[in-house]
Amino acid sequence: MKKVLLQLIVIIVFLFIGVKSGIATPKATDILNRIDEGLRQKNDVTAKVNIVQKSKTKGVKDLKFLVFRKDSLDSFLMIFLSPETEKGNGYLKVGDNFWMYRRNTRTFQHISRDEDVSGTNMKMGDMEKKKLTELYKPETDENGNEILKKEMLGKIPVYKFTIKAKVNDVTYPKIIYWVRRDNFLPLKEQDFSLSGTLLRTSYYIKYTKIGGKYFLLKGLFVDEFEKGNKSLMNISNISTKPIEKTVFTKGYLENLSK
Repeated sequence: MKKVLLQLIVIIVFLFIGVKSGIATPKATDILNRIDEGLRQKNDVTAKVNIVQKSKTKGVKDLKFLVFRKDSLDSFLMIFLSPETEKGNGYLKVGDNFWMYRRNTRTFQHISRDEDVSGTNMKMGDMEKKKLTELYKPETDENGNEILKKEMLGKIPVYKFTIKAKVNDVTYPKIIYWVRRDNFLPLKEQDFSLSGTLLRTSYYIKYTKIGGKYFLLKGLFVDEFEKGNKSLMNISNISTKPIEKTVFTKGYLENLSK
């Protein structure tokens, strides 16, 4: 699959997010601040990730990889464990730089945040340590008041609100969130292009709590541009033990892939 979409989450909300409750009558900005707080990991994080990519044209692709994240260095490393065709390949992020490593050629290629991760609906930009309040602002009405709606997502009470980019360097210029009212965890997200086309819908299905922080365990990402394509993500073996700085180097990734 090519670059059909322009970024996964802000996931997010890709891999790890923790949000605390405590706002009586929130504004959309309050909720964004809570999500930002949750995205900031004081501890390093290691986890195993499994993504099952279902494509209308390419069938089912089952990917497993190991992820290392160190927010204090704004660094991220990912190496594939399976399938055999991907094993040893990886991605490395240090600051604003992204590299893709290919085991068969033993080469690194500098890539952009819009690069898809091995043909899935996930983007390299999803691995970034972001601050939503610096990139986006909530949608407002004609009086300048932030628009925040109360809805039900199934049986769960949620807040629904829209944020729009206030800088140019974002993958999704417009995002709609559905966030739980009790603990402000995102449950659903829709990402739009500059023209207003819906590109992806994300469902954050299951969380767990470790050391007072919530971590995403299961998510579903639906390609709305190429209908029939979707990715199911499961995260396991989460550890918050310190990671050495040497892990986030080209040399470490190259040695790990052997």
